[in-house]
Amino acid sequence: MPTVKVRNLSNKEVGELTLSDAVFGVELNEGLIHAAVKNYLANGRQGTSATKTRGNVSGSGRKLWKQKGTGRARIASLRSPLWKGGGNVHGPQPRDWSYKMPKKMRRGALRSALSERLREGNLIVLDEFALENPKTKHFIGTISTLGLSDNKKQAKVLIVDSLDNANLILAARNVQKTKVTNSYGVNIYDLLKHEKLLITRTAVEELSHMLDPQRESKSEQEATENE
Repeated sequence: MPTVKVRNLSNKEVGELTLSDAVFGVELNEGLIHAAVKNYLANGRQGTSATKTRGNVSGSGRKLWKQKGTGRARIASLRSPLWKGGGNVHGPQPRDWSYKMPKKMRRGALRSALSERLREGNLIVLDEFALENPKTKHFIGTISTLGLSDNKKQAKVLIVDSLDNANLILAARNVQKTKVTNSYGVNIYDLLKHEKLLITRTAVEELSHMLDPQRESKSEQEATENE
């Protein structure tokens, strides 16, 4: 089982934590991660792009000139796509881009991404993220102490902690390259977008419990028995 050092906000080691091998020791599955990212982006699409058809554009329905005898091409309506200002043919219409992805695949992609962040050395476990006050300056100083930023560049950081940590949320909300979420809000897109993952000891336990494959199997067995 993988073991990581637990640090405090002063970047000092305060202990060790043994991680679940079933969650943080999984092989990299690029195909599964790619499928999960595609699903996440598709589900986030608004699908509101639209063009006006001949039934939506303004214009009279009157026949402008008689069918025959003028020497001109016959015409039915100004709203025809053949005329300037007429309707659009086969243009985009509002649609729902979302589709369902099996829960096992989504959680498997999360396990694979978390394991890869650990192997890269980009997963940092904190004892707790307790800030004295909700000051952005104080937060940036803490990030710098942890070795995640310098005077020139700050790494993109995903912080996983309880959403009840008001000081952390208020202090980090104006920092562009930082996002704060809880263990239930972790998604595959954020894991890949942010270079570093800061996660508290409590959040590690919650993720291990939530993504445990054995727990999923037990839930399925219970559901089958109830049927």
